[in-house]
Amino acid sequence: MFRALHLRRSLHHHQNTTTPHSLPLKILTTTTPPQNPKLTRPFCSTPPPLPPSSSSESELRKYLGYAALLLGCGIATYYSFPFPENAKHKKAHLFRYAPLPDDLHTVSNWSGTHEVQTRVFLQPESLPELEAIVRDANQKKQKIRPVGSGLSPNGIGLTRLGMVNLALMDKVLEVDEERKRVRVQAGIRVQQLVDGIKDYGLTLQNFASIREQQIGGIVQVGAHGTGARLPPIDEQVISMKLVTPAKGTIELSKEKDPELFYLARCGLGGLGVVAEVTLQCVDRQELLEHTFVSNMKEIKKNHKKLLSENKHVKYLYIPYTDTVVVVTCNPFSKWKGPPKFKPKYSQDEAIQPLRDYYQESLKKYRGEGNVSKSPDKGEADISELSFTELRDKLLALDPLNKDLVVKVNQAEAEFWRKSEGYRVGWSDEILGFDCGGQQWVSETCFPAGTLSKPSMKDLEYIEELMQLINKELIPAPAPIEQRWTARSKSPMSPASSKSEDDIFSWVGIIMYLPTADARQRKEITEKFFHYRHLAQTQLWDRYSAYEHWAKIEVPKDKEELATLRARLRKRFPVDAYNKARSELDPHRILSNNMLEKLFPQSDTI
Repeated sequence: MFRALHLRRSLHHHQNTTTPHSLPLKILTTTTPPQNPKLTRPFCSTPPPLPPSSSSESELRKYLGYAALLLGCGIATYYSFPFPENAKHKKAHLFRYAPLPDDLHTVSNWSGTHEVQTRVFLQPESLPELEAIVRDANQKKQKIRPVGSGLSPNGIGLTRLGMVNLALMDKVLEVDEERKRVRVQAGIRVQQLVDGIKDYGLTLQNFASIREQQIGGIVQVGAHGTGARLPPIDEQVISMKLVTPAKGTIELSKEKDPELFYLARCGLGGLGVVAEVTLQCVDRQELLEHTFVSNMKEIKKNHKKLLSENKHVKYLYIPYTDTVVVVTCNPFSKWKGPPKFKPKYSQDEAIQPLRDYYQESLKKYRGEGNVSKSPDKGEADISELSFTELRDKLLALDPLNKDLVVKVNQAEAEFWRKSEGYRVGWSDEILGFDCGGQQWVSETCFPAGTLSKPSMKDLEYIEELMQLINKELIPAPAPIEQRWTARSKSPMSPASSKSEDDIFSWVGIIMYLPTADARQRKEITEKFFHYRHLAQTQLWDRYSAYEHWAKIEVPKDKEELATLRARLRKRFPVDAYNKARSELDPHRILSNNMLEKLFPQSDTI
């Protein structure tokens, strides 16, 4: 009927590309030791053979030595492996380089920040197969958490108890050219969808930074693009087909069951498996993108105008500099043509200072004997590396060295000054953004007034965040990205509001994971969560800021968890959400540890 771990098409069809997001969901199914790039320390599973001439006493000493070596490897792996959720997971990771059983599979998100091993990873190829999976799992009370492309930094779709992935359900089912609507299977990726409807002259109203998300996943976590007149992506959904454990397949729309429809649009995968989605599209159009460098003083003067006069706008702040990169996008008028602008610098000239600094830094670190911090071989080909690839290599030399990070940020500011200009392209090409390599991300959403009367709280938030970074000497890399959306009518969206005119600001802070060294990744993780904690304690409550569902992390501390639950109750209809979960998924087969921690059924706060 259905196939377990039948990995074709969507999950792995990009595996030979160099785009960092091309293979976000990592699934290791081999029975030989997987080559995991996150760990450089090998795990020795068997000792080398003993020479035939060894005496019994010598043999004993060697065996004892090998045993000690194995024990040492195990202990080192145990304490150096990054981000274990609990002691039980630590034990599983201890033997990650030993051959896996045939039916045990390792699944991780793209950034490698979360990983699980499971014996249940199902990929149906049709709606009847998905319905059979959900029905069977409900009878057996077997977990089948819906997981998409694995792009979420917090691994919101992962659980070791079992997952279902719709990568093989990736078809465009129907296009209504007249009403500009498209019905698709929820496993289709954004780029596949855009390519599939472009010949009809249609596209999506807005996009997130990348195009590899499955439609079901990008909607369920409340993802968004940018534009103060444009809502988050869940608002593009006008109807959906939900496969539920208790009530089977139900079709939802604002006409049939508005309360459940709006709740399920951003349902975090907890109300049912989204099987099909009907989206309201717009005419396909070319955009004119304008990139220029400004500063906070000028931004304050022009902020209202920038928000109201541009269809899409975002700011990229560079810590430890006064640089604010502004990117605006608007419909391109062919009769008017692009502005007359001649760039002062070529692309090579813009990136050359970063190449020079990289070569200079290599000499410095090698001279100091930091061989382990040297980049990979092939560094002579730096002329072929993109800006983000060079930035990763630079940061990999000493990721938490604040002085190095400051100089890299200054080099990035210079790069953007020399990259000012215009470009024209289709919206799905222009609105994308090269996010760089693996990273930790925390993104918050908070109200920023209305389009006609911005509160300016969005800029105040950034100013306080920058002051915090400077005061605490945080090795904060660039960029801090700020975007805007209109409100969403989905009550579980961080941008939900009953007021049609409200706008929301989204601010993301990051730390890159440019190294494969487990200890360094662990140190970066600890520093990032310190950075995030400072922002949380000093900013979030005062600005009514709540994290993006794909970036929120569950605290291990019980008091912190209780505080988070109380905060969520202030913002979201937790009781209504839990009631719907109880009715549609009484055995919690679609849930995982994250949902149970954030929305426990027994929660009476």
